[in-house]
Amino acid sequence: MYDNLETPALLLDEGRMQHNIERMQNRMNQLGVIFRPHVKTSKCLEVVRRQMAAGARGITVSTLKEAEEFFRAGVDDILYAVAIVPNKLDHALNLIRAGLRLTLLVESVAMAEQVARHGAELGVCYDVLIEIDTDGHRSGVKPADPVLPQIAAALQGGARLKGVMAHAGASYDLNTPEALAAIAEQERAGCVAAAEHLRAAGHQCEVVSVGSTPTALSAQHLQGVTEVRAGVYVFFDMVMADVGVCTAEDVAISVLCTVIGHQADKGWLITDGGWMAMSRDLGHRSHGYGLVCDADGNPIPGLAFGKANQEHGVLQWTGEGDIGQLFPVGSSLRILPNHACATGAQHSQYLVIPASGGQWKVWPRFSGW
Repeated sequence: MYDNLETPALLLDEGRMQHNIERMQNRMNQLGVIFRPHVKTSKCLEVVRRQMAAGARGITVSTLKEAEEFFRAGVDDILYAVAIVPNKLDHALNLIRAGLRLTLLVESVAMAEQVARHGAELGVCYDVLIEIDTDGHRSGVKPADPVLPQIAAALQGGARLKGVMAHAGASYDLNTPEALAAIAEQERAGCVAAAEHLRAAGHQCEVVSVGSTPTALSAQHLQGVTEVRAGVYVFFDMVMADVGVCTAEDVAISVLCTVIGHQADKGWLITDGGWMAMSRDLGHRSHGYGLVCDADGNPIPGLAFGKANQEHGVLQWTGEGDIGQLFPVGSSLRILPNHACATGAQHSQYLVIPASGGQWKVWPRFSGW
């Protein structure tokens, strides 16, 4: 099946991906919230079309390049979920003037003032969310921080407070259903509390946005939340399998590589899939640079991917039998990635295994900012 494919190549199992899309959308429908998927994982129009067809309403992006590409393809409701900075405001303005309903994000009074001033000077009113920190994972304002209403107050004239947004990234470090449910509730309660804080100070707060793949799939209820964001669920990866929200059988992307040599005395199997094909992301468990599978995607016990150079993967064999006979030069292996976003970023296209069988399809993906 793979004999004529030049490697390394990024494979996408369309059937697995569609199952993942439907699983998440059905869960959001059950919880009664709008689902706004994060498209930074795929950066691929064909993937996003399937998410929208399943019921997604709008998308989330992490770069203005993503906003530009998907707007050009017809998606006109986009949240840019990274705090805006002055050198990106003109880019955002051009997209808005072209007709994009773009929502920006801030986390400081200083930036709120700059956004409002920029909008007023150039005749637009930016829609803005304030980022809320519910778990100390990254950035944002604590729900009860006195600065929160000050940020809201700065959004006037050329900017309008639309709501609040939280991302419980600390959920990636957990691995039990109880812990995941608890942090999902912490994310929900903290973001809702921030909205109530703002409303009590006299500010409109129509959007309460939360989300990560683990918390979206672990939330018991989402009272007070209006929308959820999640991204890596569309492909899943070995970190998500370790967290416990999927299994290796759910991971929809893999890197196809070819055996190029052996170091039999060391038990090494050498492939053409190094860290340039996989990324340097080692996850946080025991898979090395990814989970090694045979050409059909079945994990191979005793074969571990613990060492990588730029264009060489060094796999350690601890099983029985001669590695040269078991894995001859020219044979194919597939590696399930630790971090789907990082691995995807190394490639310019997906070779799609069709859900209905038949010929390969090629779906382009883009990169950049």
